[in-house]
Amino acid sequence: MTSEPLTASTAQTADTVNFLDVELDITGMTCSSCANRIERKLNKLPGVEATVNYATEKARVRAPEGTDTAQFLETVKAAGYSAVIPAPISETPDAASSPAADDRAAQLLHRLLVSTALTVPVVLLSMIPALQFTYWQWLALTLAAPVAVWGAWPFHRAAAINLRHGAATMDTLISLGVIAAFGWSLYALFVGGAGEAGMHMTMTFFGTPHGGASEIYLEVAAAVTVFILLGKYIEARASRESGAALRALLELGAKDATVLRDGIEQRIAVSALAVGDHVVVRPGEKIATDALVIEGNSAVDASMLTGESVPVEVGPDDRVTGATLNVGGRLVIEITRVGRDTELARLGRLVEEAQTGKADIQRLADRVSAIFVPVVLGLAVVAFVGWIIAGGPIELAFTAAVTTLVSQRPPPSSSERVAVHNLASSSADPKCSNVRAPSTRSCSTRPEPLRPAKCASARSRCSTAKTRSSCWLAPPPWKLAPSIRSAVP
Repeated sequence: MTSEPLTASTAQTADTVNFLDVELDITGMTCSSCANRIERKLNKLPGVEATVNYATEKARVRAPEGTDTAQFLETVKAAGYSAVIPAPISETPDAASSPAADDRAAQLLHRLLVSTALTVPVVLLSMIPALQFTYWQWLALTLAAPVAVWGAWPFHRAAAINLRHGAATMDTLISLGVIAAFGWSLYALFVGGAGEAGMHMTMTFFGTPHGGASEIYLEVAAAVTVFILLGKYIEARASRESGAALRALLELGAKDATVLRDGIEQRIAVSALAVGDHVVVRPGEKIATDALVIEGNSAVDASMLTGESVPVEVGPDDRVTGATLNVGGRLVIEITRVGRDTELARLGRLVEEAQTGKADIQRLADRVSAIFVPVVLGLAVVAFVGWIIAGGPIELAFTAAVTTLVSQRPPPSSSERVAVHNLASSSADPKCSNVRAPSTRSCSTRPEPLRPAKCASARSRCSTAKTRSSCWLAPPPWKLAPSIRSAVP
């Protein structure tokens, strides 16, 4: 396993062909169809294999070494989106909690709250005849207009961008549904008879053939916008929480250490340590980084790494891992790995890799979404034309078409982000997470621990385990030190 950062790492095959692995942070995606389109564009580049994950807004690109990474960014930009190459997560822990994710969640929450406050009166007026006073429909228009225009603006904007690139996404369905409902209401109010005094509406499960242009659908345009904004906000909040969990994982390490030089102890920052330095670790202190014990005996709490609550006895020539806690005697250790080469940094990269990877069920959903939008648009047209041909009123035909458009929005894909949040918060090996769909049980029990070397076959081991337990990074505590040595790249 390579210790290079995921954002720009290299690999070598049996044919001595070197490859470059590049990770991209992508912004502007609004559904799985967007991710599929970017993935297809990147895979058209010579020698490139790309995977784009909408839930985490990341792409992993594998290309021959020497490939200009700028063309990846240009390809994403040509598709109508933005992309950047992030800094290695092990060097910048604070990057795990992106300010952009916080700002996006805050903006969506503001838009959601304002739209909800305007939508509730519209829905009540439209559904309860007792509340419908003279010219109530014009008040409903005044309240619904900002929701259909300003509240749904992110969907209208995304649909327009995709249209310029000749693509249709879920935002196309939402935008068309809102525009159709709001546009028909404007026509009914200003041209039809819906704007007259004494106009009343009630909630029915079937259309009214005599309604025609006297029916308005302002509550549909407003309510659909609110529900979709709610789903978008849940996604943004889940993304923010998963980033915070990853940052918390990286911040488990010690901030400073007591280095022993020429018999004198000095307190320095962990970032200033170098391989070969001797560090003193007293009881109750965290081990600064991966090291080899050269003096002293103690017990080390490695639960953050293995999930095992029983401290592990260590002595001279035993390896210890950074961020674990010394709970026994005084130790003198020799630093063997620092920075991005440490086990904690490797765990952070594995969590990041798990974020970017796709479960089998997500790959299936992505394949379906590639044809989902065109099929729904076609069904909406068929529903409208079918009602007209059958002799039904245009009001019922319009209702069927709009219902087809606005009811086909899939649920928010926040489940995977929540799964990643749980993954970063647990002590299970992130590499084994790729063999599970996000809907399966979280990695929280450990009746049958597995060695790191067996993680490659975790698919079969995890699927046949009686308790669906996780693939733990290390075996029982009495075999911990050898397993850590074998797990180090």
